[in-house]
Amino acid sequence: MIRRSVFFFGRVQGVGFRYTTCRVASAFSVSGFVRNLPDGSVEAVVEGAEADVSAFLADLSQEMSGHIR
Repeated sequence: MIRRSVFFFGRVQGVGFRYTTCRVASAFSVSGFVRNLPDGSVEAVVEGAEADVSAFLADLSQEMSGHIR
């Protein structure tokens, strides 16, 4: 089991980022949380097997590629 904290920047608030994160996560054996930060970024904390965490983050990045940097 690993735990990663990832910060997303760009236009990530007000675009369904947290909802999309939950939807994408349902396909993987991961747990965690997502929260908006005061500076306009979003923090995601995710736990699970390394392969699941990596695959989840890759899918999430692809899904939200138009909004994050």
